[in-house]
Amino acid sequence: MARVRLSVAERRDELLRAAVEQIEARGVAAVRISDVAAALGVSNALVLYHFSSKEQLVAAAFAHAAEADLAQLRRLLGRRSTAVRRLRAAVRWYAPTGQAKGWRLWIESWAVSLRDPELRRVAASLDQEWKAALTRVIEEGVAAGEFRCADPVAAAWRLTAFLDGLAVQTTAYAGSLSRTTMLRWADTALVRELDLPAQDMAAPDGDAGTEAGAEAGAGAEAGAGAEAGAGVQVAPGGQA
Repeated sequence: MARVRLSVAERRDELLRAAVEQIEARGVAAVRISDVAAALGVSNALVLYHFSSKEQLVAAAFAHAAEADLAQLRRLLGRRSTAVRRLRAAVRWYAPTGQAKGWRLWIESWAVSLRDPELRRVAASLDQEWKAALTRVIEEGVAAGEFRCADPVAAAWRLTAFLDGLAVQTTAYAGSLSRTTMLRWADTALVRELDLPAQDMAAPDGDAGTEAGAEAGAGAEAGAGAEAGAGVQVAPGGQA
């Protein structure tokens, strides 16, 4: 049966999705151009036509996957609700127990970035996007009088640093903490950064985990047609 001829954009997307799958299965250090080619039944030369080196392919694959999670983060933070509710939904989704799928890939990228300037540049740029998105909503909440935060930029850094560290621990040592404990800690971190009474974190529907999950599911459903390529996710979750 003849192979369907793809456009350049479609071929790149296919190669990037295959690269993400191979990186998740083998790790950044072990994956080879030939692994990606074999997964798709194409030649090494075809992969190298689109990506001149393994380093370029890995960096592009990471960015491709991370952008899917960034799109979901933007949906959560851009909905019509209070800043507190938006931030809580985003933090719970971003946490290791949430719906973001790319923690293992992020952790791989951090390690390899120490020796790979191209991947370091891409990872740093994406990381800054996460922090900037949280900072903007914290600033909106302060301006609206919802809470007090003297330094929204620093608060966003501390929140992401806490969740990043928690993800490393729980990805490396699976089962070391319960989902309930991690979500409670995520809420506590948000309460601390926004100077909120603890009771403000009580979900109105009585289920603290429902809000982020429901939002993530709604976002995925709404974006299924417009963002068909967003099925492979990264972001800052060891649940890939």
